[in-house]
Amino acid sequence: MLWPKLARGLFARPLTEKLQAPPEEVVQALAQKLEATSRARLGRSLAIRQVDAGSCNGCELEINALSGVLYDLERLGLRFVASPRHADVLLVTGPVTRNMREALERTRAATPEPCWVVAAGDCAVDGGVFKGSYAVEGGVGQVLPVDLLIPGCPPTPAQFLEALLAILEAQVPPRAITPG
Repeated sequence: MLWPKLARGLFARPLTEKLQAPPEEVVQALAQKLEATSRARLGRSLAIRQVDAGSCNGCELEINALSGVLYDLERLGLRFVASPRHADVLLVTGPVTRNMREALERTRAATPEPCWVVAAGDCAVDGGVFKGSYAVEGGVGQVLPVDLLIPGCPPTPAQFLEALLAILEAQVPPRAITPG
């Protein structure tokens, strides 16, 4: 019984959905707007540091899709950086767990001004399905002042791009965070 199932699984085509590519004119318009806005606001491209504060990795999978061939974040004038010292945006995913609170606070302290803090996903917004757990502090707003919330479980790559554009177009400067 096992061998026929295994053979079918090995030689059958995978069951996947067709890729829904966004319309090219929409992507081009978004790319031009993002690049122009980031250059006008910062004088260079926008640098993003992603911080996982205790998530299930659903949001990270969607964030990784931004670097793939479909969205190609770099062509939009946005880039992920390895160090918070080079970042303009802290993109925080997951509920803030007790074990990650200090790491998140230190990451924010190492990020130069101007710095926007973005809570991405339902868990980062208010704790999500982990809300009320003894191991969870809550959403990012419980630890740091948040400039933008991106709801969704998980948010789509297009929602991430729209949120980053909204940050750049905002006339309000990022909140200054004073050490507490």
